[in-house]
Amino acid sequence: METNLPNLQYPIGRPTLPEAPLTPAERTAYINELAALPAQLTAAARQAGGVRLENPYRPGGWSGRQVLHHVADVHLNFYLRFRLALTEDHPTICPFDMNAWAELPDVAATPVTVSLQLLEAVHTRWVNLLWHLSEEQWQRTFYHPTYQRDYSLDQALVQYSWHGRHHLAHIGLLSRE
Repeated sequence: METNLPNLQYPIGRPTLPEAPLTPAERTAYINELAALPAQLTAAARQAGGVRLENPYRPGGWSGRQVLHHVADVHLNFYLRFRLALTEDHPTICPFDMNAWAELPDVAATPVTVSLQLLEAVHTRWVNLLWHLSEEQWQRTFYHPTYQRDYSLDQALVQYSWHGRHHLAHIGLLSRE
């Protein structure tokens, strides 16, 4: 139905970024979400099954296969954005066309298990990094030219945790078919 389309596109709603620094307890919750995501996506992909992963999660949306490869691609970039912000003074990150990336030939030719393994490895490194950041490091920033705005690492943590849950919900929609 037409009224369900926005919910299918954003099944958990849109993210809300904090204006103030996160508390240690809030950071812990978001880091734990990032740590859990690879196993949750793997379980959701198994539950949906191979055939359903070839279907779009909504009319006009990506296939489950594209979503899983997208999460691995994007989270690798997210991890690198954190590293750039920690080692450079307010870097401008490099945006990319995620729709074009979803159409590259490796997306159709690579088993989703490869991207799920990549996601596990990236998240292991990323989460280990996050657990060791100081309060000062959490306030470091980068500039996103597409959105023409600065992000603190606290804000990026919230955004990127949401991104994982957002696409986990998309894979979950395939299990309901």
